[in-house]
Amino acid sequence: MLSGTLDLSYDVNAYDIDIFDTPNTTIAELQQRGIKVICYFSAGTYEDWRTDKDRYASDIIGTPLDEWEGESWVDIRSSALREIISDRMKLAQAKGCDGVDPDNVDGAFNDNGFDLTADDQLDFNIFLASTAHDLDLTVGLKNDLDQIKDLVSHFDFAVNEQCVQYDECDVVVPFIDQDKPVFGIEYSGDKTS
Repeated sequence: MLSGTLDLSYDVNAYDIDIFDTPNTTIAELQQRGIKVICYFSAGTYEDWRTDKDRYASDIIGTPLDEWEGESWVDIRSSALREIISDRMKLAQAKGCDGVDPDNVDGAFNDNGFDLTADDQLDFNIFLASTAHDLDLTVGLKNDLDQIKDLVSHFDFAVNEQCVQYDECDVVVPFIDQDKPVFGIEYSGDKTS
């Protein structure tokens, strides 16, 4: 569940929860029940409400996202950004998360305010996977549907949003072909399901 009140009563194998908004005790409680905990954070955008927002220098903050107030694309080529992201993954490890769900990893294919290329995006996403694995975390690929074939071997699972609405469910088949899970998120009203 990525928004709203976290309902811990679901009989599921995994929860995808916000790394900043979820207390360690909730993560521990889920894991005591044998549930895998995937910790969400945005890797490809700056969010002006996060506790580490002051670490983002103005020169790595790009174009605002149209539908998300307070959120802007970032320069994924920046070594300063990679330090921030590494620290977010270390936070996930310290909180006991089993894996991470880095969001917005398709900035090169959006109006981002930088001249990002597909190769820049591929390099950043492989950095995400390598960093997570170095910390013994599983890692999911989200958003970068255009590069799935190049990235499937680096990632442990996929997270797809609204694949029915956007008629793109078949795009994640390379993960299924490699016996890797695909988690689907469909938004309806105020709840995430």
